[in-house]
Amino acid sequence: MSVLKITDLRAGYHRVSALHGIDLQVASGSITALLGGNGNGKSTVLRTIAGLNRAETGTIKFESNDITRLPAHRRVGLGLALVPEGRRLFVRLTVERNLRLGAFSQRDTRQTEASLAMVYDLFPVLKERREQLAGTLSGGEQQMLAICRGLMARPKLLMLDEPSWGVAPKLVTRIFDTIGAIRDRGVSILLVEQNVQRALGIADYAYVIQTGRIVLEGKGSELLGNDEIKKAYLGL
Repeated sequence: MSVLKITDLRAGYHRVSALHGIDLQVASGSITALLGGNGNGKSTVLRTIAGLNRAETGTIKFESNDITRLPAHRRVGLGLALVPEGRRLFVRLTVERNLRLGAFSQRDTRQTEASLAMVYDLFPVLKERREQLAGTLSGGEQQMLAICRGLMARPKLLMLDEPSWGVAPKLVTRIFDTIGAIRDRGVSILLVEQNVQRALGIADYAYVIQTGRIVLEGKGSELLGNDEIKKAYLGL
């Protein structure tokens, strides 16, 4: 069963098309990776799914509901969350305040407190630093905070745009372990990531995008193990 299904999606910026008929699915409870070089449309796909970019044509179905023309805030309310590239934290607010802002769509304070307990369980260091300003955290800790802020919305689908960007190598493993733990809690994940080997190592399924078109797809393990594919499409 698919939590997300995209059909013939076309979108762009300032009347310049960036996506040219994207077909993509995310199976419920899975990690799906979207891979490709810079400037090929990966972030545009995520932003269009989230409602931050307008779809020119095509359909976006979330749990069988057509959300193609739905405003972004209503998509969050349905259970769709985006952790953008570059984190976009409120650096002058505390860790906990950033987290609570991630739960803006929730009306039940008990759910907010339960979400807070969940993310502190995933990343105990954030609980230790909950009164610390977000801007004083290390790059890896800020990325943890950005991921957890996305989880505060209690999403059914969490979209991650370059979660290892700017993270020290010793923390990259922790980030990917946590992505796996989030999937194991029942949250579906759509992952955009430049670290191709790490992404394919954790992905149940993967798509490769070039110049706004899907040129390849398959199980993550299959793509990772095919030397011709790695050389031709993934630069490995």
